[in-house]
Amino acid sequence: MSGYLVRRLMLLVLMLVLLSMAVFVLFSLLPADVARLSCGKACTPEIIEANRIRLGLDKSVIEQYWVFVKGIFAGRTYPEGGGPAALVCAAPCLGYSFRKNATVLQLIGERLPATIWLALGAFVLFMVVGMVTGVLAALRRGRWQDKSIMGVALLGYSLPSFFLGLVVLFFVIIRWKLLPYPSYVSPFENPEQFFKTMLLPWIVLAILYAAFYTRLTRSQMLETLGEDYIRTARAKGLPERTVVGKHALRAGLTPIVTAGGLDLAGLLGGAIITESVFSLPGIGSLAVSAVVDPDLPVLVGITLITAFFVIVANLIVDLLYAAIDPRVRVAA
Repeated sequence: MSGYLVRRLMLLVLMLVLLSMAVFVLFSLLPADVARLSCGKACTPEIIEANRIRLGLDKSVIEQYWVFVKGIFAGRTYPEGGGPAALVCAAPCLGYSFRKNATVLQLIGERLPATIWLALGAFVLFMVVGMVTGVLAALRRGRWQDKSIMGVALLGYSLPSFFLGLVVLFFVIIRWKLLPYPSYVSPFENPEQFFKTMLLPWIVLAILYAAFYTRLTRSQMLETLGEDYIRTARAKGLPERTVVGKHALRAGLTPIVTAGGLDLAGLLGGAIITESVFSLPGIGSLAVSAVVDPDLPVLVGITLITAFFVIVANLIVDLLYAAIDPRVRVAA
């Protein structure tokens, strides 16, 4: 198992390096003039050229990438040679936003807590609801419970997130006034306001994702319930709860864990539509503002952070395989 973990960690580092190279080169090849975009409305050729030197755009792509990587571990200054008006970006430096006058990591750090709470709350909710309803639908296959659950799941899976969010926002907050208008605060500052703000976004995301996990869990349960070892377990007189929970559900968890890990990583990268509808100061809304501004250093930083979450989620999922399926441990 230790050798398997070491190999996966080495692959993780390699993937992060290749990913950073791909993202950096991709954004470097964009036709947009970053030096012009970073100087605002009052641009002159002299200011644009000064910005190009300050941002290091006068160097080759390889040199720019090396400075970028070095900045992650040792920090960097703008311009590279320093000077009386130099801006310092401490390590780990993912870039500097001249439009917002802050480091990219600082901007992401300010927005990340809201996204993390949104992702974790929605993840727990839709996984629990999706798996419970999926198991119930599989155990009541062909009956009214199965048909009702799958009908609701199909409806929830078909609704666009922006439509569902706006409908919930209009009726629950504006029309019925059951909750105040969302105003995000830290759960450590005001737990009651935090819960009232996050409840609807959690529900909206849970409806969208739980529908998928209901269908996926039902499909996996129906497949495993027909296996010979399930019939053997029942023939031995094991309680139905043990047969379903310990044998059938566990055997079908592999694709559920895979999808769950990737969905959680995607949500940690920002639920753009949900954050925009409910005015949450998360990574998704920061990405939208960076596109509108435009602010390429922020977009590069968000892309790298999001991809980092996805790669780490894949590593965690691979490790969970070893805990769920003994055959993976043998292969490792």
